[in-house]
Amino acid sequence: MPRVVLGVTGGIAAYKAVEVCRRLIDAGCFVSPVLTVDATRFIGTATFDALGSEPARIALFDCPEPSPHTHLGQQADLIVIAPATANTIAKYTHGVADDLLTATLLATRAPVLICPAMHTEMWEQASVQTNLATLRSRGVHVLDPDSGDLACGDVGMGRLPEPGRIVAAALDVLAQNRPLLGRRVLVTAGGTREPIDSVRVITNRSSGKQGYAIAQVAAEMGAHVTLVTTVDRAIPEGIAAVIRVETAQQMQDAVMPIAAAQDIIVMAAAVADFRAVAPKDRKTKKEDGPPSIVLEPTHDFLVDLGAQKPAGQILVGFAAETESLHENALGKLKRKKLDFIVGNDVSQSDAGFEVDTNRVVIISAAGTATELPLQTKTAVAKELLHAIVARFA
Repeated sequence: MPRVVLGVTGGIAAYKAVEVCRRLIDAGCFVSPVLTVDATRFIGTATFDALGSEPARIALFDCPEPSPHTHLGQQADLIVIAPATANTIAKYTHGVADDLLTATLLATRAPVLICPAMHTEMWEQASVQTNLATLRSRGVHVLDPDSGDLACGDVGMGRLPEPGRIVAAALDVLAQNRPLLGRRVLVTAGGTREPIDSVRVITNRSSGKQGYAIAQVAAEMGAHVTLVTTVDRAIPEGIAAVIRVETAQQMQDAVMPIAAAQDIIVMAAAVADFRAVAPKDRKTKKEDGPPSIVLEPTHDFLVDLGAQKPAGQILVGFAAETESLHENALGKLKRKKLDFIVGNDVSQSDAGFEVDTNRVVIISAAGTATELPLQTKTAVAKELLHAIVARFA
C-alpha cells in the first residue's frame, strides 16, 4: 500500500483537498494528512481525521512521535501538496522549515507533487515562476493550475485542478517511482531442511538474506509480495503474505498452486538436491553406531515452473556454484526455461551464503550477462529487479 502525505496549505482551494484525500484512499493509498495552521482557516482537521488513513497533523511539536517530520518523510512514497500557495512554494524552494509540512518536505527522499493555486497576479509573478522552475530542476513534479473561476468573483489562471486530475497525476508519479505497482511477486528464501531422523537434518548454509532483500525491494517498488521462507528472520515491511516451510516438498507444495497467478517468481532459496529415503521418526542414538543414510534426489520443481510458465511471467533462478560459474549458470537457465538466472560463486568468503554482500552475474535468456561487483545484497536485489522491470517495459 503506497503511503502518501497529503499537504494542505492556506488557500481557498483547500476544500478540494478533501476530495483528493478520499480519492487517494479509494485508489488504495495510505494517506497521512498534514495541514498548515493557515489551512485550518479554510478547512477543519475533523474532516481529514474522518477521511484520512490516520488523524491529520498540524504541529511540529506536541505530536505522539518525537520527530514527526522525519517519521512522515521517511515513510512516504509520495508527498502531494494541494493546494500549494506561493508562500509554501517559496519556503520549499529556499529550504525554510518553519512548520510540520515544510519540515517534512526537507526530511524526505520521496517524490513530491505540488499543485499551485493562487490568484492570477500571484501566479504570474516572476518570483513564483522562478521558484517553480527551480523546483522542477530539482525533480519536483508540478501540476500547473487551470484557468477559471477564482475567489472573490475573479476569473483567470490559478485555479486548482480538479481532484481527479490531481489524483491521476499522483498515481502516475507513484507508478514512475514504484514500477512494480500492481505486480504480484513470489520470492523463495533460505535453505531447505531435509530430515534424517526426528532431530537431525540435511541442510545448507543459505541464510535467506538475498531472498529477503529481493522481497523487501520488490515491496518498496510497489509489488504485492508473497515470501516463501525456511528461515526465522524478521519479515521486511510491506510483505503481503508469508508462507513458512522446511523441506523441498513443502516449498513445492506452497509454490506450485499459486505460481500461475504471479507476474514474477524469484527462486532465491537454496533447495536441497537430495533427501533421506527413509527418515526415522525417532532420534538415532549414538550407541547404535553410525547410521547408514540412503539418499534420493528431490524433485526440481523449478523445471515444472519453467514448463508451465504463463505468457508474460518472468521466472528467475539462482545458481550457487563453486566452479565454472558462467557455464553452469547458463546451462541451468536453458534447461529450466528461465528468463534470468543469478549466478554466484559461493566459495568466496565475502559473497554468497551467510554474509551481507554478494558478487554475482545476472544472465538473461536474451543472452546478456551483467557482472555485478561486490555489493550489498540489497543492491544486488535492486539491480535484478530493475532488469526485470526493463523486460516488462
